Amino acid sequence: MKTIGIVGGMSWESTLEYYRIINRLVQERLGGLSSASCIIDSLDFAPVSRLMHGERWQDIAAIIAKKAKSLELAGAQLILIATNTMHIVYEQIADAVDVPIIHIADATGAAIAARGLTRIGLLGTRFTMEKDFYTSRLNSRFNLEVVIPPPDSREEIDRIIFEELCVGSFLTESTGRIRAIISRLVGRGAQGIALACTELPLVIKQQDVEVPLIDTLRLHCEAAVQMALDDTACE
Repeated sequence: MKTIGIVGGMSWESTLEYYRIINRLVQERLGGLSSASCIIDSLDFAPVSRLMHGERWQDIAAIIAKKAKSLELAGAQLILIATNTMHIVYEQIADAVDVPIIHIADATGAAIAARGLTRIGLLGTRFTMEKDFYTSRLNSRFNLEVVIPPPDSREEIDRIIFEELCVGSFLTESTGRIRAIISRLVGRGAQGIALACTELPLVIKQQDVEVPLIDTLRLHCEAAVQMALDDTACE
């Protein structure tokens, strides 16, 4: 089994889910008392969030790259950046280490394509929805057409993420607002919805909507476990 390194804390609410799901998947695959070999380096999200909202992406890249390098030095043989948004600086972080970093959009795009979907709605932070680092990767690598909400809905999703989910507040009314936004995306032809924020699966579930929900956090974990348990991976 390869050791999985996780750059976490963005937010710690979803990092908990990474740890839980990865260990559950390993146990399902190997049985008995099996659990994952993993290392988590969890950063303080407050200063990183301030940098993010100040669009200081190179400063963020330096912080996360340092964390990724520390995981590699500690023995990690593959690395996850446990957040969708911070993949905006994926290339800089990947260049800082000599072990694979699994891109969350690659795990997501492969799963969407495997389901035969071609037009997908995307929910996440406003950075993930509005900048092209995520949508362009889904389009260029998996030939997916991506639909995002209008500006007012993007602001509402972003507010829910940062003001509620990242601080552990999961409100029924917010689930209702997200469902309404999803319904409008479906009306625009979205065949499924990618929850491209690792906090969103904490408040919106498959039973809440009629179209497939694509849980990017779980798919990221599944890709990591597959690589960790593949005898030929990371060699």
